[in-house]
Amino acid sequence: MKLKILVPSCNLDTVRDGRGGIFTWIPEDALVEFNLLYFQPGKTRGDHYHPEFVEYFLVVEGSGVMVTKDSEKAPEEVIHMSRGMCTRAPKGVSHAFYAITPVTAIAMLSKKWDDCNPPLVKVDVLGQHKAPKS
Repeated sequence: MKLKILVPSCNLDTVRDGRGGIFTWIPEDALVEFNLLYFQPGKTRGDHYHPEFVEYFLVVEGSGVMVTKDSEKAPEEVIHMSRGMCTRAPKGVSHAFYAITPVTAIAMLSKKWDDCNPPLVKVDVLGQHKAPKS
């Protein structure tokens, strides 16, 4: 069970006709809620996992890093994300997103946030609460 990067398909006719392009992601899960998120540079959202839903995270603008860990003692995995990148966080997979630039993203959920108890469980993915190494 790991955080996964989704790769979109592209209908090349939508590029060739000069109007731009259409990129398509096909989620593995039925989605019932989506949220528009704004991040300021240097700020983090996350440091949690979701026990009741799968979360898809699509960066619309900006860049940052998604950090995930399989377990408390496992090494961090870092994914550099920028416009058009999408990840899938299965239930129970810890993750945090750290904005490098201003970021706009869309989080898409497989269960309504308000129907979960609890919707998230806080963890320390980024190790922000540990004393700095000298």
